[in-house]
Amino acid sequence: MKILLAEDERSLVRALVKILEKNNYTAEAVYNGEDALAYLETGDYDAAILDIMMPKMDGITVLKKVREKGITTPILMLTAKSEVDDIVTGLDSGANDYLTKPFDTKELLARIRAMTRGNHATDNKLTFGNITLDRATFELSSPTGSFRLANKEFQMMEILMSNPQNLISTEKFLEKIWGLDSDAEINVVWVYISYLRKKLSALNANIQIRAARNAGYSLEVVS
Repeated sequence: MKILLAEDERSLVRALVKILEKNNYTAEAVYNGEDALAYLETGDYDAAILDIMMPKMDGITVLKKVREKGITTPILMLTAKSEVDDIVTGLDSGANDYLTKPFDTKELLARIRAMTRGNHATDNKLTFGNITLDRATFELSSPTGSFRLANKEFQMMEILMSNPQNLISTEKFLEKIWGLDSDAEINVVWVYISYLRKKLSALNANIQIRAARNAGYSLEVVS
């Protein structure tokens, strides 16, 4: 799951990115409201976290413009403005949730899960063939065993298992997992596909990741 983080306090950004990545999210950061709006207009994000007091354009204005354009990305306002009127303004402007600073990490993660729940299966587990992916524990399992997947392995497998038998382009994996601004080479996708194939084999999976030449990858039942 890819999250846009818009916050001008860079030390907080670094801390938040670490928290999100540790919990198997991909985080892209911008530091002013104009960039936040531009990224939300052009990027494919599962959620966004917006500060209110940002340079160039404040978070409430960003939020209103995003909603006026029909963009439905779940948005959490994360701000030091804690008055009831501020919270009401944020929610009435189209925010899905509002969290004040300082905040507890567990609460932040719980609120992200809550506001994105409608974008994903309410069940934390994805199953295809004899393989299950647990979104809560990041475990890939079969009747014969299990592996706890690393961050990018988990995100890649989640995309595949959310779209079984559908072709996912290499570029889509790069964009969703490494981000628009990443300098990751395209062959990094193949490397992680290789990791997942080995784990599926070890689990005696009756599904496999198939490659379509110069097109991408799909998760298929073994024939």
